[in-house]
Amino acid sequence: MTMESLTSALAETIPWMQSRAEELDREAAFPRDEIDILRRLGALEPPLAAQASAGDGNEADQLAAMLSLIGQGNLSVGRIFEAHVNALHLIARHGSITQWHAAMAAIQDGGLFALWVTDPPDDKLRMNRIGNRITLTGGKQFCSGAGYATDVLVTAQDTDGGVRMLVLRLGIGETVRALPSPLQGMRAAVTGAVDFTGCETPASGVLGQAGDYLREPDFSAGAWRGSAVALGGLIALLDLAVAELQAAGRAGSPHAQARLGYAMIARETARLWVGAAARTAEDPNAETGRRVATVSLARIAVETACLDAMRLLQRSVGLSAFRQGNPIERICRDLSTYLRQPAPDEVLTEAARWFMDHPKVLEAE
Repeated sequence: MTMESLTSALAETIPWMQSRAEELDREAAFPRDEIDILRRLGALEPPLAAQASAGDGNEADQLAAMLSLIGQGNLSVGRIFEAHVNALHLIARHGSITQWHAAMAAIQDGGLFALWVTDPPDDKLRMNRIGNRITLTGGKQFCSGAGYATDVLVTAQDTDGGVRMLVLRLGIGETVRALPSPLQGMRAAVTGAVDFTGCETPASGVLGQAGDYLREPDFSAGAWRGSAVALGGLIALLDLAVAELQAAGRAGSPHAQARLGYAMIARETARLWVGAAARTAEDPNAETGRRVATVSLARIAVETACLDAMRLLQRSVGLSAFRQGNPIERICRDLSTYLRQPAPDEVLTEAARWFMDHPKVLEAE
């Protein structure tokens, strides 16, 4: 199936995803059926990670469209799918042929990859290699899909103090527990904490070299995929607000129309930035600094667009936008959580500095 036909097939599932999103959120239930649909469509397979970086702008656009569509259906599903794609992307970039084939075999066997890189403040994940085995101590937090992913890419500190990537087949004795305080949104992503203390894994799971996870442009440029998912949430939010205002007979208000107009501007701004970021980030011929700076500006632009639209639409819809059971309330809650990525001020100022130092590139954008 081509990416175009896959995107078309995926679009047909979005109303079904939306119809199930409230129950999954209420129960904080992992979206098994949604992931099964993605698997049956072939969306979990490697072209999305390995081949979308081949310099083909159309493939980058198609991947952006898929991520956005899934975000429209359910932001929690989008988060799980994004992490799966991100993990495969890193394996494709930094792994050996043997590791890539092992990842493909895992997916063909029904596997789902996760990406867990956040350490608890006092119990970071550490690895000790002895021969062809690795022993792990410590854990990870904010682990989406905890207890449901079958494979995971994690970062761990080695005995020399370097940060290494490891690909693990889960079910090796890890302990999954709920976060001490649950997140406000993205409840169906089932984000927990995982303790790997005492677990052993083959040394063949070590991916690349120490420091590769933080290597640019992949470390920063991959953020465009999360922005694409957030765009989908924004599109769904605006559609819902328009429908609710029409149903209430308030769509004719010039004040509501003005707020909707500004929200539509925000939506289109986000869409344009996601497209530019996807094509630049996945262009292997683009300079590393340009790739990172473009994605960084896109990330801030999408965050701003979503926050502005939420404020405008909540004001237009009124108190019902805060009523539990209203999908507008859930999407705003999910977006508010999903958009909380680290160091936004630093991301913005570093990107601005790069474009200030390369003004001709900014003009070309």
